[in-house]
Amino acid sequence: MAKTKEWEVTDEFWSRVEPLIPVRQRLADQAYARKSGGGRKPKDPRLVFEGIVFVLRTGCQWKALPAERYGSASAIHARFLQ
Repeated sequence: MAKTKEWEVTDEFWSRVEPLIPVRQRLADQAYARKSGGGRKPKDPRLVFEGIVFVLRTGCQWKALPAERYGSASAIHARFLQ
């Protein structure tokens, strides 16, 4: 079994956390500028969760998130605020 880092989410832990993460939905009665399915696809929820855990475990600033692994730090932070 490969050793994981403290902030990497194991499959066992993810199976317990995934049901707790709310599903992002479009409101039916709201007018949107883009049609459904337009724009950039949302990040994988597991990757977003790993980014949040990385910040909480290491104590680094949001902007210090490794972009090559997690992508935009502001996108991870925005999802954390939701």
